[in-house]
Amino acid sequence: MSSDAHREEPGRDLSTWTLDQLQTFIHDARGQQLETARVAAQGQAYNSSHPQEARRHWAKLALLANRRMLDHAEGHPARVAQQEFMLRMWVIKRLGPDDTDTDWIPEALASDTLDALTFTPPRLLDSPRAGATFPPSRSASCGDTRT
Repeated sequence: MSSDAHREEPGRDLSTWTLDQLQTFIHDARGQQLETARVAAQGQAYNSSHPQEARRHWAKLALLANRRMLDHAEGHPARVAQQEFMLRMWVIKRLGPDDTDTDWIPEALASDTLDALTFTPPRLLDSPRAGATFPPSRSASCGDTRT
């Protein structure tokens, strides 16, 4: 078996790989390979025929692939944050919170979400909406439009 045996081969379905095989693949993968691995791992996490603890392991692997997208600036930070939020929220809601892992603690998810939404001046200037014109804000007390 070659040292590249764990790499995706054309037509190979990553959803049939074991957790260990996919983890090894994610370690060396980049770009679209990471996205494909994330989707495969997330699909296994959603599979109700797996035991709950196995589903958490698959979800953790999906988070790893998702986070690695940022390692090489291959993923858009907002998209990566959205994918992470949705999966973590799903695990907490469907499989329950787990105080032994911060990824599955609701308060940690809320804090991480607020951190991701915090815009510093440099982040605001780099955002796709920089320079966009927004409608006038409404007054919280009476609902009138400010001019």
